[in-house]
Amino acid sequence: MTSPADPHTGGGAVEQQKKLRLLAVTACPTGIAHTYMAAEKLQQAADDLGIDMKVETQGSIGAENVLTDNDVKNADGIIIAADKDVDRARFIGKRVLSVGVSEGISHPEQLIEQVRSAPVHGSGSGGGSEPGAGAPSGGGKERSAAYKALMNGVSFMIPFVVVGGLLIAVSLAIGGHTTPDGIEIPKDSFWFDINALGGLGFKLMLPIFSGYIAFALGDRPALVPGMIGGFLAYDGVGIYGADANAGFLGAIATGFLAGYVVLWIRKVKVPKFVQPIMPIIVVPIVSTLVVGLFFVYVIGTPISWVFTHLTSWLNGMTGSSAVVLGAIIGLMIAFDMGGPVNKTAFLVGTGLIGTNNAVMGMAAPAIPVMPLGQGLATLLRRKLYTKQEQDTGIAAMFMGFFGISEGAIPFAAARPAQVIPANMLGGAVAGAIAGLTGVEDSVPHGGPIVAVFTAISGVPMFFVAIVAGVAVTALATNALIELTQRREEARSRRGVAGEAAAEQVREDRAVDAGAGTDVDAGASADAGADVGADAGAIADADAGATGGEVLSGYLTAQTVKVELEARDKEAAIREMAGLLAATGKVTDVEGLVRTALRREEQGTTGLGEEIAIPHAKTDAVTSPVVGFARSAEGIEWGSLDGTKARLVFMISVPEAAAGDEHLRILALLSRKLMDAGFRERLLAAADAGAVLGVLAEVEVE
Repeated sequence: MTSPADPHTGGGAVEQQKKLRLLAVTACPTGIAHTYMAAEKLQQAADDLGIDMKVETQGSIGAENVLTDNDVKNADGIIIAADKDVDRARFIGKRVLSVGVSEGISHPEQLIEQVRSAPVHGSGSGGGSEPGAGAPSGGGKERSAAYKALMNGVSFMIPFVVVGGLLIAVSLAIGGHTTPDGIEIPKDSFWFDINALGGLGFKLMLPIFSGYIAFALGDRPALVPGMIGGFLAYDGVGIYGADANAGFLGAIATGFLAGYVVLWIRKVKVPKFVQPIMPIIVVPIVSTLVVGLFFVYVIGTPISWVFTHLTSWLNGMTGSSAVVLGAIIGLMIAFDMGGPVNKTAFLVGTGLIGTNNAVMGMAAPAIPVMPLGQGLATLLRRKLYTKQEQDTGIAAMFMGFFGISEGAIPFAAARPAQVIPANMLGGAVAGAIAGLTGVEDSVPHGGPIVAVFTAISGVPMFFVAIVAGVAVTALATNALIELTQRREEARSRRGVAGEAAAEQVREDRAVDAGAGTDVDAGASADAGADVGADAGAIADADAGATGGEVLSGYLTAQTVKVELEARDKEAAIREMAGLLAATGKVTDVEGLVRTALRREEQGTTGLGEEIAIPHAKTDAVTSPVVGFARSAEGIEWGSLDGTKARLVFMISVPEAAAGDEHLRILALLSRKLMDAGFRERLLAAADAGAVLGVLAEVEVE
């Protein structure tokens, strides 16, 4: 007897294919258009292949169509098309394919094919929200697990840096006074307690940083060894008698070491009766011993040896050229911001106070260069930084004034290859200028505050050294970040070019399919006329019914332009900003343009299928407003599939936009734009009224 799934039966193969059940999660970090377009493309591809699929979207309005436990239990595979972290703990034991969101838009059929042979997530590891070694990749453009882990640690560390640094700065400013030992606060003072609270923030900073790097790689079992390793990096001198602490670079090392050790331990096969205690007893204890002992005996001893000899070398240089010594002191002060290299230079300067105040005078202007320089960098080129980094930059500048170099650590941790060299260059400039001009410092502290407390000799040149170092640091940081971004964009363009051949094949197939139909040229012309007539009919019915406005009134006849004059992306954005300004809802056209262009630099809003949706969240507008325009020739927008943008929507909302209705509308619009017929009607619409009629098809609940 032949089963229903037997390939020899008429519908058996189809039935067997339809039994395949797939899930997907789409997400993008900056907008929502990519999120929903990727979801729609995956859903369409699955429907065409006769495959059951459910797609969860994680957009700016939160998670929608959320996957349930039963969905996951019955799924044959999961596709994650995302450019931000997605919790994978719920997918343990399932085949998981992880790619960038653009892959979901460009190659949905390929992803559906690849997920069938994707690695099983969490096999033998016990799970994790963002496991390093267990994170499968399908060849997309997903950020590496190591990068995500580092940024996870930075994001958790920043509040401790800011709170600790600002409390210390305020307590020094109000309750501090100079002594031969530095700026001190009386122990019976209220401000002494405030300073102590700030000190706790700094004490927790590196354990939190290390712990959450480890957590991102190995989940909860990695948190303990990561945090203990972070404490060893913070206070190896006090904990195991090291000659120097490892600082934030040591915390990075312990965080990654803990995470990967936990992943390795999870791969070890153990008897079933041991498995329940693995994540809560065995893994944390073994990984803590490995990380701790490795740090003490392998990392700690060499660090102590290096910095003992480095101190001796610096002490022997004090009679050499003041400019060279100042540059070296500045380089070391700026290298690790409170770490062992920084402390070595600082302690040499401190030890010579009273006999040669010039050495501390070289260190004092270099100490604030890093936080002041990084803060200035965020002010000079805000588009290069996230909102969190911009806020941290303001706090870093405040800390820099009080000589708290740790304020720059979040920037150095996030972009070490760009920030650390820029810091060192600025520190060297500050130290060299101070050495050349004979600046002296009589207390073991740095930053402008020591001049306020009259501890500096040669105050004018002290501030010249600081200003020069800060300027060099800020400019060098931004230059290096921009250079890195250009290289990444160039690699991305090469990747797009490499996909052009595949896209051409799809276009050729579409042409062949059209040629294979029985529709002749005359019938095609009739069909085109029918489309135009239909669009006009819709316009007459719907545009009048909506009062000349659609998408809940955000888009009106006033914000529709049938033909763009612009021939490039920037000109198109400027032209559309002027279009939106005609509504009276735009108070600063240039501000709107700048925000939209900054968004483009983060990643193209060209979504493929001849569509672009530039968008901006800015106080340059007073309420949400949407514009639409067409380009007959198309505009090069850096689209994911290489097509030029012919359909352009521009969306702008106030910085503090109330509610999320406009986001829901954009989600609906993004999905609707995946309908080829809808796009054809938009292209064929004769005038603004006809365009509004077509857009009225986007049903807003």
